[in-house]
Amino acid sequence: MLEKLKSYRPSEKEPFMNERQREYFRAKLLAWKDEILREAKTTLQQLQEENVNHPDLADRASSETDRAIELRARDRQRKLISKIDAAIQRIEDNTYGYCEETGEPISLKRLEARPIATLSVEAQERHEKREKVYRDE
Repeated sequence: MLEKLKSYRPSEKEPFMNERQREYFRAKLLAWKDEILREAKTTLQQLQEENVNHPDLADRASSETDRAIELRARDRQRKLISKIDAAIQRIEDNTYGYCEETGEPISLKRLEARPIATLSVEAQERHEKREKVYRDE
């Protein structure tokens, strides 16, 4: 099944979010999640191996900074996994690919680039403009 999906690209010429498109995006999301989990496992192993007390204060500070940066990145990845899981759930309940704000289909191009998207480009732009207005006040 996955092999068939590798050569497949969703097209505007077919019915939106048909079974084939849903399977394509499910496989894409699952592969992304697997990649993140593999990276997290590798990072965890590296952090455990590097758990060395550096006698030099500068080396220790540098090591701690690197650890903090890596842990922040992993935290972002953890949040991303929950968004991927939510997208997979939307595929299950047939709401995937539709804008949460307008109910209109999200473009296939946008879903290809950002498979966890919940807003159409237009709705996302409106959302970002509102955020900017509140931030600037």
